[in-house]
Amino acid sequence: MKDQWNAVVSPVIVEPAGQGTLSGSSFMVKDVFAVRGCTNGAGNPRWLETHGPAETHAEAVSLLLQAGARLTGTTHTDELMFSLNGENVHYGTPVNPKAPGCIPGGSSSGSAVAVAAGLADFTLGTDTGGSVRVPASYCGVYGMRPTHGSVTVAGVVPLAVSFDTVGWMTRNPEMLRSVGDVLLPSSTPGASGFRRVMTAEDAWELSDRESAEALAPYLNLLLGSGGNHESVQLAPEGLSEWMTLFRTIQGYEIWQEHGAWIEREQPVFGPDIAQRFSWAGTIERADFEKAEGRRQQVRQALVDLLREDGVLVIPTTTGAAPALGQQGPQLEERRSRTMQLTSIAGLAGLPQITIPAAEAEGCPVGISVIAGPGQDRRLLDWVAALVPEVRGNL
Repeated sequence: MKDQWNAVVSPVIVEPAGQGTLSGSSFMVKDVFAVRGCTNGAGNPRWLETHGPAETHAEAVSLLLQAGARLTGTTHTDELMFSLNGENVHYGTPVNPKAPGCIPGGSSSGSAVAVAAGLADFTLGTDTGGSVRVPASYCGVYGMRPTHGSVTVAGVVPLAVSFDTVGWMTRNPEMLRSVGDVLLPSSTPGASGFRRVMTAEDAWELSDRESAEALAPYLNLLLGSGGNHESVQLAPEGLSEWMTLFRTIQGYEIWQEHGAWIEREQPVFGPDIAQRFSWAGTIERADFEKAEGRRQQVRQALVDLLREDGVLVIPTTTGAAPALGQQGPQLEERRSRTMQLTSIAGLAGLPQITIPAAEAEGCPVGISVIAGPGQDRRLLDWVAALVPEVRGNL
């Protein structure tokens, strides 16, 4: 347990502001959420030096405190959230409790490690390009990326505004749902479950053989949980094209958000992150606008496919967590393939839950379910009801 404390930036304590459904639970937040009196470092020393303490809590933090949860710390992140690995050249790498020789995943690395190690009952992270889903899969916990815009990002350091979401991680699906009950907007009761369960052939083609084999029993049980099963091809033009759309839009938005600060303050970044920021600064507005137009087509196609009664099942990542210390083309190729999977929900702003379903070569691997926009509570209820049943049949 001691090694996992390197996931924590500061063991700041904030007592509950009320009583509610989360009374008696503890949580930690990624070091990009405002906590009154604390200064966010966002994974980079220069950011910490050039920003002051928050005057108020981030709205998501306030909601959780009002519901009875106790804040017990802030957690490490990749530099300005621009990575999926969790390795930070300034502060080190949080130790993955389920695979100590492997990366924890990023950028919500500390939050994933903290909940996996039992340091908190749940944790908050942010998910722009996969930064909750990927570390949740690598560390063997549940992770939720909500519908874009459904959970307030007020008081959170932004990355790319049209993709940024507040996500959360837990060790069981019941707590995942409980947190969602507090953070998500209330809704009128509707239909439960999903009548159509779909598998995306092109997404599963990205999974490595060991992971696909490990996930197969869980996948088969998920397919049997719905009224109808369909196998679909999401992107005839290739998920690599979707990933390129995502990266173009994300990169342009990132530079609009942080480019002036980077040019003024000249922060020191790790080599891979420095290269990404440098590339982001070269994206032309015309390329962004072209990609944005295509994005709307992708979004509409996915909304039409899922509607209110459909759920899509994909591997969360291409495989188990890679070993620590990988660099160069090998690292970037893994990131690119992973982002082909995470860009599916990202481009369309859809809710996605990753479930710790299996192990491949002794390391956790997750399976994901994606629903239509605004179906967050229905998805949380479905997973909470389904997981015990599925596990009982494995």
